[in-house]
Amino acid sequence: MTVFLALRELSFARGRFALMGSVVALIAVLMVLLSGLSVGLVNDGVSGLQKLPVTSFAFQEDAPKDSAFSRSTVDRAAVETWAEQPGVEDAAPFGNTLVNGRSDSGVEIDLALFGVEQGSYIEPSVAEGSPLAAPGDVVISETAADEGIEIGDVITLESTGTQLRVAGVLDGQHTFGHVDVGYLPLRTWQEIRAGVREGDVVPDHAYDAITAVAVSGTDLDLAAGDAAAGTTSMTREQSFGASPGYTAETSTLRLIQVFLYAISALVVGAFFTVLTIQRRQEIAVMRAMGASTRYLLRDSLVQSLVLLVAASAVGVGLGVTAGAALMSTPMPFALDAAALTLATGLLIVLGMLGAGVAVLRITRVDPLTALGGNR
Repeated sequence: MTVFLALRELSFARGRFALMGSVVALIAVLMVLLSGLSVGLVNDGVSGLQKLPVTSFAFQEDAPKDSAFSRSTVDRAAVETWAEQPGVEDAAPFGNTLVNGRSDSGVEIDLALFGVEQGSYIEPSVAEGSPLAAPGDVVISETAADEGIEIGDVITLESTGTQLRVAGVLDGQHTFGHVDVGYLPLRTWQEIRAGVREGDVVPDHAYDAITAVAVSGTDLDLAAGDAAAGTTSMTREQSFGASPGYTAETSTLRLIQVFLYAISALVVGAFFTVLTIQRRQEIAVMRAMGASTRYLLRDSLVQSLVLLVAASAVGVGLGVTAGAALMSTPMPFALDAAALTLATGLLIVLGMLGAGVAVLRITRVDPLTALGGNR
């Protein structure tokens, strides 16, 4: 009977509920777009780090945590110290720097160079071409190849004039700080970082410097390892905050999403508050006929749930359709099923909370109102 009454009123006042459903659907569309933009920005900012098989990074001891990748310099001897720590399965030197370059075909490109030791566990596998072999080889991400860089092209770096030959292409997106990643041999990276130009003598100390130690293992005592090696460690997830712009972008979008959920709860609550006031006379009649408060609350909440689920489904469908179109543009946008499911669930739950607070007015409806007791 409860479901019957709830659905009957939805059908009878379909114009009113269609208006409310449209508002909820628009909120759901915005939620999908914000969720896709959030996931897209994360992928564009740290997908290169996400795909590294590391547990943590050990940076320079006093390196600022929000820019550790650009300001950290660690002595290569720290790699051996970390490799001897309990729980460490592997440790490898890791270098990182941002450069600008131009291919011999005239394509300008920005690259986040990841210097890795050949044969180490963080050396990437290529989807096309060949892995790192010669000192001047570089392996680029698929997104860099999409910009017009091809296997065999030579990229000349603007800072030093160093020439890198594209040996292979990685599978999928590998970016850091919204810049495509290029893997190259560690020694070549060290020379680029030291600003060595062709024909210059490379100082010996240049080959002792790395950005961080890439550590892999289980049950790691990071504090003990840092004390032994003189470093400051961050887990892989914590290191995302050291990517340029990552913290500011994700914090801003998260704040917008929080306000969006709060607005959805307030909008749904306000609608059902007005609806409850308008239904005051009918509710009083039902109370006078013996309907319990629990029954009336259940009736209103079922009505709210039907409206929220239906409107959210429509909104999510429209949002996914719009999102699919955005994925083919340069905008960093990606649809993630888990993120969408969580966001949709939150929208419905918060909407139900708002509706629940609103329909509590039912408990204060006096059945004597139906009999003119308010006159």
